Amino acid sequence: MIKNMLWYNNLYKSPFTPPTWVFTPVWTLLYITIAISLFLFLKSGFTKEKILPLVFFTIQMLLNFAWTPVFFGMQNIRNAYIIIVLLVVFLALTIISFYRFSKRSAYLLVPYLIWSLFAAYLNFYILINNTNVGL
Repeated sequence: MIKNMLWYNNLYKSPFTPPTWVFTPVWTLLYITIAISLFLFLKSGFTKEKILPLVFFTIQMLLNFAWTPVFFGMQNIRNAYIIIVLLVVFLALTIISFYRFSKRSAYLLVPYLIWSLFAAYLNFYILINNTNVGL
């Protein structure tokens, strides 16, 4: 892990990149709101109409979990960017489809979408400003 952090610390990053200590509390709060959102969505029971929203939710979570090992573990900035763009797309689809069943569950995912868009910007900045690194 230290090798991965040294690699990350040596990248050219956006001036808007938060300090590393910010990520843990932000993601903790986001995962709590994601869990509450899913709970509220499922609270009214399971129906066939909820299958597609759950597929969207599952895909975006799998993409969420894939980003870190691709970016930090494989140090593949380009593929990590592709993953985060797909995550944003499937997260938006999740929010739209959850809204039909529970407005609160959809609204709870909005901070996650905003943070993911910000993370996509940070990833893109690193991609375009670090030639021949993790491509």
